[in-house]
Amino acid sequence: MDIELQRDPQPLVQDWLSDLNAALEARDLSRLAALFRPDADWRDIVALTGSIETVSDRAAITGRLVEAVAAAGARNFAIDTERSPPRDVERAGEACVESILTFTTAVGTGAGVVRLKRADCRAGEAMAWTLLTSLESLHGHDEETVLAHAEEPAFDRDFHGPNWLDRRQESSRYADRDPTVLIVGGGHAGITAAARLKALGVDALIVDRMARIGDNWRKRYHGLKLHNQKHSNHFPYLPFPKTWPKYIPKDKIANWLESYVETMEIDFWTGTSFTGATWDAGERRWTVELDMDVAGGVHRTLHPRHIVMATSVSGTPNIPEIPSLERFEGTVVHSSRFASGADWKGRPVYVFGTGTSAHDIAQDLHGNGAHVTLVQRSPTLIVNVEPGAQLYDGIYYGKGPTLEDRDLVNASMPLRVMKKAHRILTDQARAHDAPLLDALERVGFRLEFGEDGTGWPLKYRSRGGGYYFNVGASDLVAKGEIGLIQYDDIADFTATGFTMKDGSDRAADLIVLATGYKGQDHLVEQLFGTEIARKVGAIWGFDERTQELRNMWIPTAQPGLWFQGGSFAQCRIYSKYLALQILAAEIHRD
Repeated sequence: MDIELQRDPQPLVQDWLSDLNAALEARDLSRLAALFRPDADWRDIVALTGSIETVSDRAAITGRLVEAVAAAGARNFAIDTERSPPRDVERAGEACVESILTFTTAVGTGAGVVRLKRADCRAGEAMAWTLLTSLESLHGHDEETVLAHAEEPAFDRDFHGPNWLDRRQESSRYADRDPTVLIVGGGHAGITAAARLKALGVDALIVDRMARIGDNWRKRYHGLKLHNQKHSNHFPYLPFPKTWPKYIPKDKIANWLESYVETMEIDFWTGTSFTGATWDAGERRWTVELDMDVAGGVHRTLHPRHIVMATSVSGTPNIPEIPSLERFEGTVVHSSRFASGADWKGRPVYVFGTGTSAHDIAQDLHGNGAHVTLVQRSPTLIVNVEPGAQLYDGIYYGKGPTLEDRDLVNASMPLRVMKKAHRILTDQARAHDAPLLDALERVGFRLEFGEDGTGWPLKYRSRGGGYYFNVGASDLVAKGEIGLIQYDDIADFTATGFTMKDGSDRAADLIVLATGYKGQDHLVEQLFGTEIARKVGAIWGFDERTQELRNMWIPTAQPGLWFQGGSFAQCRIYSKYLALQILAAEIHRD
């Protein structure tokens, strides 16, 4: 075997870092270029560029990295000896050495990940395939320092004055101050953002229109569970108990949100509707209008300097224009308002859509004895919940690095490497699922497997849906126990159902529109007006220039307006960077 292939990961990385530091200090572009593969990717999360962006290919990386390092005052790139050591791994089908790094900048400390392909080490001059640089903390404002300053003296007792609970309740009323940050939306996105901000000493208040914390999960359809396992879904600071089931039921999630808010001492106003806000450029703050559903109704006006929209990437029901549906005299309900199939036993029901909600609702209806049929509007990605759907979360399974290290490795995957990895995983999932997929196609179900065969995770990042993790509904469709028709075969709706293009009539008592949700773009125009919506632009989905999700977790073109959303893992990971940027803005406000 080639001697270079036998070298331990540690010295390989150390040699590469020594050359990196020297090249950056000398601003030697040619020497720096030699340290990266021609097809390398560098992803930065706030640390050097002040944003989240990915730069691809050697020539582009070299120039941008030298400029960014100089501007950020970055130096002393080294192996982080406090975290997982350099190791051999396989990423996107490639044997690599992967190492977690540390470095410093003018404003804080950074964390990074470098990957060297083992195949490139034969010549003894390793080249980086991928590099991540991310902001870890701000000087003097790390979480441990903030906590130490916030702690009360151990024996500070005032038996006749307000105790901890009194102070906590009084503080959460915001009677004598405005929150620095107002978070709109009290699901996992808003709560993780608030937890991160509190840990950094930034005053944040969540407002949510639901009557009880967790109701955005508690009030969803009866049989709902998470479709990926708990290992990837933990919250910051407080992981789920080991005794919890792999797939967490909705009510357990709802109760967890409620207990987490209490445990983390997060300020949260329930029954509170955010009705709009205007920006005062001179004062650099918002004027926010809130309606609170308490006895008699209360209106509050607040003046936060930052608003974080955490209303989910799929928060507003999408009810499409369906020609002639108004003729139908039966019940029509969007999936967000569907509770249970118990009332529809023995009755004909049609569920429009073939994504996750559509299949789950159809399975619920079938289990309750309804005669249910799916109406397919577009091709859909189907993958068995095990093992196929879980393959993409493989980094979170098994013994090994801490959750924080796994999150950093997860964040270190640039888009085109992620696509390569996901094509491999999608091919594996399709091979596992071939019998089911063949059976679905035989009954006329139209399948697809994501852009260029990259599977469900990138569909979620692009459009927020369009797939189903099979937990039984697809088997019922394949066997004909849940019916299937194509939307394009419907001619017109009638008072009692609809007529097909072949002339046959279909009776229906209930139509469920599992037609997805509108993105956050919709709410921005509704709540902030057309001018701000136009200034901010599109939210979610990939920006071709930066190769990142648009307007997520970074400053937008509208000062003081931020967006947080995504999966449990995305919110856990990126809430950290969101909070750090808001803290930095506050530190430098004056």
